[in-house]
Amino acid sequence: MNRYPKYKESGVEWIGEIPKHWGIKKLKYVAKILPSNVDKHIYPDEIQVRLCNYTDVYYNDYITADTVLKKGSCKESEFAKFALKKSDVIITKDSETPDDIGVPTYVKDNLDSVVCGYHLTMLRPLACRGEYIFRFIQSDRTRRYFELESNGITRYGLGKSSIENLLLTIPTDSEQQQIANFLDRKTGQIDELIRIKERRIELLQEQRTTLINQTVTKGLDPSVEMKPSGVEWIGDIPRRWEVNRLKYVAKILPSNVDKHIYPDEIQVRLCNYTDVYYNDYITTDTVLKKGSCKESEFAKFVLRKDDVIITKDSETPDDIGVPTYVKDDLDNVVCGYHLTMIKPLSCRGEYIFRFIQSDRTRRYFELESNGITRYGLGKSSIENLILPIPTDSEQRQIADFLNNKTKQIDELITTEQQKIELLKEYRQSLISEAVTGKIDIRNEV
Repeated sequence: MNRYPKYKESGVEWIGEIPKHWGIKKLKYVAKILPSNVDKHIYPDEIQVRLCNYTDVYYNDYITADTVLKKGSCKESEFAKFALKKSDVIITKDSETPDDIGVPTYVKDNLDSVVCGYHLTMLRPLACRGEYIFRFIQSDRTRRYFELESNGITRYGLGKSSIENLLLTIPTDSEQQQIANFLDRKTGQIDELIRIKERRIELLQEQRTTLINQTVTKGLDPSVEMKPSGVEWIGDIPRRWEVNRLKYVAKILPSNVDKHIYPDEIQVRLCNYTDVYYNDYITTDTVLKKGSCKESEFAKFVLRKDDVIITKDSETPDDIGVPTYVKDDLDNVVCGYHLTMIKPLSCRGEYIFRFIQSDRTRRYFELESNGITRYGLGKSSIENLILPIPTDSEQRQIADFLNNKTKQIDELITTEQQKIELLKEYRQSLISEAVTGKIDIRNEV
């Protein structure tokens, strides 16, 4: 793609050179900055509205007439100030991490009674197109500026002055429109490619789950004689197999070892919730945080090869019962809080791990979990999980087969994820290059 014929120094290090006929201005001179204070409460004596909330901005490039928004209410003065209009830009102004601050969305349509909610800042264009401001804020240069300007420790915020003093490049009005149109078209094409790859990943994950379901309940021999398992959600199983409750083939140990480190306790490495949730295996190479525990806790919860660990509580029931398998002999590693250890007695841990991965088991755990704002899975529900028990040699064969097949599928998934990351990087680079004039898109539209 071509560059502009002539450039000049912008005077802003992180922007660099810009086309000679472009200008530089602070955002406050081309848009009105309005941090919102409209909360989520609904009061009957206020104006009833739809509220554009943090997640509506964070997960969408555009707010349109079709965007599903929750109900809310606000005072007349708030409605006059924060009612959204076509061409407005909204950004996130605080978050738990600085890289989630300054995420923008663009109001693409005329909206009816929609108000900008709390944790957000409205940018109302005055002397610059909203579409262009939106794309400029999407650029990685702007995102880095907002990260540096944010302040906080456990929660980060972006002050009004930091937003007002953002320096942005100002092309001619016609170029602003051309850049916006160009980026709409190109990012739309990239986003479609990303959606195709995400769908490919979904299909691979479904294939993976189906393979596990089929293998742990039907075995590897399609011609084997079957019998009813006596459990509706398991169905028929091979005739040689048995059915038993988990408590009769493994020891169930809900952990109570928290993350605090006490100097008078045994110093250990702690296997925590996220270590289990994001990994199929715990190995000697798994990076684990430091912790401490009492001698009695160490004796009870130290992890050994062939143990299985599952998540036992979470904010959503579908995150409960996620398993991992201890693949190696570990040194001084203890199972942490919010997790339950399953210590095999008369069944291979690797087979138990795979059975718990099946969607049949996951659905059982979802139904057995209880709670309102946080869901938990009691010890008795885990103990009474019914599972089919193949012969020992079949358990080993099933584990080996699934290790090989899931590894192949996981490698395909990883390849697709890497392609998605490259597409996202290209998308980001394209936006940044266009809004800072590093590429001339005037003949590309």
